Amino acid sequence: MTNVLLAGESWVTVQFEIKGRNVLRDSQYGEAADRFISTLENIGASVTYQPCHVAAESFPRTRADLDEYDLVILSDVGADTLQITQRVADGETDADRCALLAEWVRDGGALGMVGGYMSFAGKGGQARYGMTPVAGVLPVDIAAGDDRVETPDGAVPKNRGVPGGDLPEEWPHVLGYNRTAAKPDAEVWATVRDDPFLVVGDYGKGSSFAYATDCAPHWAPEGLLSWEHLPTLWERVLDRVV
Repeated sequence: MTNVLLAGESWVTVQFEIKGRNVLRDSQYGEAADRFISTLENIGASVTYQPCHVAAESFPRTRADLDEYDLVILSDVGADTLQITQRVADGETDADRCALLAEWVRDGGALGMVGGYMSFAGKGGQARYGMTPVAGVLPVDIAAGDDRVETPDGAVPKNRGVPGGDLPEEWPHVLGYNRTAAKPDAEVWATVRDDPFLVVGDYGKGSSFAYATDCAPHWAPEGLLSWEHLPTLWERVLDRVV
């Protein structure tokens, strides 16, 4: 069984409603990892899920902690959450969890990144992974600045060589993705509008993958989330990197 740590895919929405001189405040918490977790579990993985606020406090900070997992997946959680711990915010030194991840993969671990507004470079460049050691581990080069490509008319990913030969050439459309560039020695398994969509590669003794779109709406519409071949696709990814 593959032990997976999935971090991210959560948010808090704060709303202000102004009625004349009165301001009403409300907040709502949300998560969007359930479909992705279900897919991974259905192909035999055991998933430990850390929403963003949990990852901020509890994401592995030692090699022993990371060694409990075969694969770490970061999905829509920015580098600040991993690097700016409470100790750092208080002005003290602490473990750089991005550097720790990179060392762990180099020595045989596996890392994946799933797209979103806080993945790769992210919205306004705020995800900031291109400025961290994680950038060297992933099989893609991360853009500087905002890397989001919104495709409200639908962009169709195309199979460029997923092992097995049984997945169709064209996949269900996506409504957006992060634009990256595949590294020279990486394996581009799928593209979208001539940009990398699914890329895998090796780093030291370990491996990594980059999946350019989200694992939940809005970028990943229902047609993709319920696609009959999606479990097979993720099974191939896990077989390759773990």
